[in-house]
Amino acid sequence: MHPNPTFRQTDTEDALAFARSRAFGTLAVNGDPIPHTAHIPFLLAPDGQSADLHLTRSNPICKSTGPAALTVTGPDGYISPDWYGIDDQVPTWNYIAIRLTGRLEALPTDTLPGLLARQSAFFEERLAPKPAWTMDKMTKDTTQRFLRMILPFRLHIDAVQSTVKLGQNKTPDVRKAAADRLETGFGSDLPTLARLMRDVGDPS
Repeated sequence: MHPNPTFRQTDTEDALAFARSRAFGTLAVNGDPIPHTAHIPFLLAPDGQSADLHLTRSNPICKSTGPAALTVTGPDGYISPDWYGIDDQVPTWNYIAIRLTGRLEALPTDTLPGLLARQSAFFEERLAPKPAWTMDKMTKDTTQRFLRMILPFRLHIDAVQSTVKLGQNKTPDVRKAAADRLETGFGSDLPTLARLMRDVGDPS
């Protein structure tokens, strides 16, 4: 997380709401000689105390239950000093990142069908009015083969950290000037990032 406290003042419930909506992140556990990571969809519990997910059975994380971190990122983009309209500035990158840390637990394999059904329902609901896809649209053979390939897990969340870096250390007019130019640059989901930069509260 960013060391500047200005960018780490997001309310925990707001951070969890962002993670719940994004529902996709990078899971990391200790490994030898380097950390093991996996990019995974997940379901955050209503109380924000846990996240359910599944992993391919061959993933080394399946053998590394214990301390883990799940990082959820949002829009991000490069900010050119020229966009501020004032002198003596430096380049930077604005972004949103939420980190959920805790303990990864392997769940019983008989919980897998229910987890997959809940996950697909969560994502399919966001495609309405398209009729929702459900697992019963697969043949029995395909379903059984699919279930043999993956394993269910739960991350028990002990801490929530966030970085919401939107230029809060700049005055509103300077921040807006950069936001107005942002979509001419590069990054991820620049229109959303620009909107968030315009809407963020004034620096205290």
